[in-house]
Amino acid sequence: MSLTTPGTSYSTSPTARSAWRAGRLFVLLGIIAVLFGVLSVLLSGDSGPSRPLDPDDTSLSGSKALAELLRKQGVTVERVDTAEAAAAKGAAGDRLLLVTDTTFIDQYALARVPGDRVIVGAVPGLSALAPGIQIEPGQAARTRSREPECGLPAATAAGSAYLGGLRLRGPSGATACYPADDGHALVRYPYGGGTITVVGDGSFMTNQRLAEDGNAALALNLVSTGKPVIWVVRPETPPPSALPGERGASMYDLMPGSIRWAIYMAAIAVLVTAFWRGRRLGPVVAEKLPVVVRAAETVEGRGRLYRARRARERAADALRAGTIDRLTPRLGLASGAGRHEVVAALAARTGEDAHLVGDALYGPPPKDDAGLVALARYLDSIERTVSEL
Repeated sequence: MSLTTPGTSYSTSPTARSAWRAGRLFVLLGIIAVLFGVLSVLLSGDSGPSRPLDPDDTSLSGSKALAELLRKQGVTVERVDTAEAAAAKGAAGDRLLLVTDTTFIDQYALARVPGDRVIVGAVPGLSALAPGIQIEPGQAARTRSREPECGLPAATAAGSAYLGGLRLRGPSGATACYPADDGHALVRYPYGGGTITVVGDGSFMTNQRLAEDGNAALALNLVSTGKPVIWVVRPETPPPSALPGERGASMYDLMPGSIRWAIYMAAIAVLVTAFWRGRRLGPVVAEKLPVVVRAAETVEGRGRLYRARRARERAADALRAGTIDRLTPRLGLASGAGRHEVVAALAARTGEDAHLVGDALYGPPPKDDAGLVALARYLDSIERTVSEL
């Protein structure tokens, strides 16, 4: 039988489906490249590693917005990252010392700088910078919007603010605001001819939170006192005395701040690659078959071949092997179960005589075509009985 019709032409031009199969790998690689570029821009930004509460940092955790608001009000903001620089600028005592991070800074030298102080967050050396302040032990208070509930004008004028963090208790004569569990998130008290203000967390001063609630008003009320501001931040480059082995800096202190984003992007790339390489393979032959052959025709053709060659033994073996393979899992037996196990289980399930079942599955081959047909019918009846039970 001819598989094609004479005189019929077939198009060999690529179809949309074949073009997609041929080019989908390049499309996937292009999408990965675009996603990688977008993530790099969004996550890395254009301002380098973020510096929390830094007046020159424009990231979400920086405080560039607050510094600009202070300058618009005529307040001088001077950024320093050493105790020596702070002492030189505040020697006269007419400046406000805003401390947001004292890592790698001599806190005791910084504590000798005269004037008012505003200390934000859990800075190292807090006990030296704010004598008399107490921190309640245990877990820090959750940072959220809180009401002042005090008589401090700077807090009552601002109203609710995004505070939490350290749970503080001040010395005698202190004013405590913004209750946080069994402590307060803000404490102000007089000390040495000036005032010391301690805030449990500096999130309200960041670029991200400054426009919420009364955060901007509270930050300006605390810092904008008419005096120039000395803003103490962590130095970008640790001094030689802070190298590992001398000050105990950990490996994580030496890593750039954006290393976690690189890890996230690498994990995404691995997952995408695993999904791509682990997909199921398509058909071996992508072209359409010229004809469709029904399964019944294949079985009939094979049966005719067996009949033409009088291969009753081979046909019986094929019928028996197929029946055993299909019945074994239904009987709860392993694939390699022996003859006696299969016969005993099948006889018990169907109620048939064990010798009859054994002859049907493992007996001698039929002597004629009628015997082969009878064997096929008996095996089929056994399967039906097991299926219906």
